[in-house]
Amino acid sequence: MKRWLLLSCFALLFVSGFSQNGWQQAEDFYRQGKFSAALGLYENLLKDYPNDPFVYYNIGNCYFKMGSKGLAAANYFRAFRLAPRDSDIRHNLTLALASGGERLVPAGMPVILHKGFFYLSYAELKGLAYAGLWFVCALILLGLLRRKWSSWATVCCVLWLLLAGWWYARARLEQEPLAVVASAIAEIRSGPGTNFPASANVAQGHLVTILDDKDSWYEVIVTSQGIKGWVEKSTIEKI
Repeated sequence: MKRWLLLSCFALLFVSGFSQNGWQQAEDFYRQGKFSAALGLYENLLKDYPNDPFVYYNIGNCYFKMGSKGLAAANYFRAFRLAPRDSDIRHNLTLALASGGERLVPAGMPVILHKGFFYLSYAELKGLAYAGLWFVCALILLGLLRRKWSSWATVCCVLWLLLAGWWYARARLEQEPLAVVASAIAEIRSGPGTNFPASANVAQGHLVTILDDKDSWYEVIVTSQGIKGWVEKSTIEKI
């Protein structure tokens, strides 16, 4: 038993040291301008830290420096979903989207309202909503047992309903199948095939919503331009 414990400890120390070395080496490559090498290391780190927003953020930085603004925007967006309060992530996502003619904050919406709506990550908001639900259920049970309902319990219920509405709105956004144009140009065609005529070209960095897929094609809508059609899957990156 002691031997297995020692082996487990050594294995954990080895993995931890390897990960730290991977981070440091990736940062060194990035500072030296070796963005492709840094990108490879960050993508390897992603296997061990799939929910770390700063791995996605650094991958986005590498792509941005390499001129792949679409792939940069996709990775910044993934980081933003995990850590929406981080100012660097928000700034770089805004910059990457702007380079493709897109906006993070919808036109007409105050920035402070957008920041407030995305102040909590979806996971944080979901956890808070479930905790609030249990609390409200306990209040209702207590009220039934005591046969008395207080005004502050009503306030708590109203606040939870607002929280639940916020969570529902965010859940709708989380489930939206977003993607970014990753190639230099994506041809929008009237059908899923090169035999269908191209109706428009969409530049790298534009956000699209996936509506359907068939073989190697996605049916998408480019909301910012009001364009709908089919694009090759290889030209876009799902978020």
